[in-house]
Amino acid sequence: MEAKTTSQPCNHHNICLGVTHLMSAIVDKLLNVGYRHKVFFSSPAANCTATEHTGLLLSAMAASYSLFSSSRHMTMFAPKTSKCPQNFVCCHSKVSYMESNYLKSICCPNSRGLSINMSSKWEKRSQRDVFHCHVMDIERAPSFSVGLKFQLDDIIEAQQFDRDILSAIFEVARDMENVEKDSPGSQLLKGYLMATLFYEPSTRTRLSFESAMRRLGGEVLTTENAREFSSAAKGETLEDTIRTVEGYSDIIVMRHFESGAARRAAATAEIPIINAGDGPGQHPTQALLDVYTIQREIGKIDGIKVGLVGDLANGRTVRSLAYLLAKFNDVKIYFVSPDVVKMKDDIKDYLTSKGVEWEECTDLVEVASECDVVYQTRIQKERFGERIDLYEKARGKYIVNQGILKVMQRHAVVMHPLPRLDEITVDVDADSRAAYFRQAKYGLYIRMALLKLLLVGW
Repeated sequence: MEAKTTSQPCNHHNICLGVTHLMSAIVDKLLNVGYRHKVFFSSPAANCTATEHTGLLLSAMAASYSLFSSSRHMTMFAPKTSKCPQNFVCCHSKVSYMESNYLKSICCPNSRGLSINMSSKWEKRSQRDVFHCHVMDIERAPSFSVGLKFQLDDIIEAQQFDRDILSAIFEVARDMENVEKDSPGSQLLKGYLMATLFYEPSTRTRLSFESAMRRLGGEVLTTENAREFSSAAKGETLEDTIRTVEGYSDIIVMRHFESGAARRAAATAEIPIINAGDGPGQHPTQALLDVYTIQREIGKIDGIKVGLVGDLANGRTVRSLAYLLAKFNDVKIYFVSPDVVKMKDDIKDYLTSKGVEWEECTDLVEVASECDVVYQTRIQKERFGERIDLYEKARGKYIVNQGILKVMQRHAVVMHPLPRLDEITVDVDADSRAAYFRQAKYGLYIRMALLKLLLVGW
């Protein structure tokens, strides 16, 4: 669709004005599911030229199409009106989902025509003639406004989050800290029912989710060992279990012994699924609370150095944390582990592809002296099967004790997803840098935030 230029006054002012109002109404309808701000298009002046009306109409149509495209991704735009200088015409660049600026308004000198295609991209067509027009300048509006739907349907893996969503979730988590302290009887999730479906033993994760739900006024259905005490013991498939349990609840929090089980559950269920750990795969809510802990304890995430210590091959917590840390700037990660449980290549390759500096080390003392965070994990005996000899070989090689504390910086912290065995000595607990029990409490706030967002939105 091209705009033909003319310098004759427009005789169809009322028609043009009506069409722009119609465009506004269309956009309003497209966004009525959550967009709370009125959309306005610039009104043409009574004596403007047909060229100006044409530019306005093209801009309105482009804005409508772009808004329609964005609404399918639950991303909203807030238009504002402006006028280009003479001898300029406005073009718009391609819409990109989850980029920092979805639409950029640019002025293109010596342009005569505008065109739009189905990829929602304005193209400049240079001509000798020039003209000026009234146009729409599209700006991004906050996509985390109160009342809007949460961007994610399920919480399955750390790769789902970008920095904007992380920052917004952390703000909600801070609100949840106040809810937990000041209003233990919150009724925000009154009437909602959460099912915790755990095929592996858990204390902190299951109880923190159940505490989070109850503190927000919701109710809980729970099974502590579904692998042994549910119909799974009779041979029922995971998919059948999920279809049954979703009939009793509004959201399912699931821990499973198989990597990828959470994704299978999410593909089956019509209600939100939260991955509370799937074998050696991922533990995204743990990663969220870990990053939140770093933010709260260190005060920043960009530019930090993190030492990941212990069972890095089987540790779903460190895998998920590595994915999230890759979203921040100038982060360096040290991998410290026995040879038998080294970090797997998929994580290393991912970090490299994202430009994250990482290094494998064997000297925990040296790493601890450099790092802002020493993230210790236990050697997971249950992942070794019958190879107890390998477990015994790996266990006890790296221990955080008073010697490690002596070389650590004063602002640095020791973290651990818990439970611990002997990889952090108990005399470390009294040091202010021992953050692991505070870390567990931060997990309550993150899970309160996630339940609120998945069930009622921002």
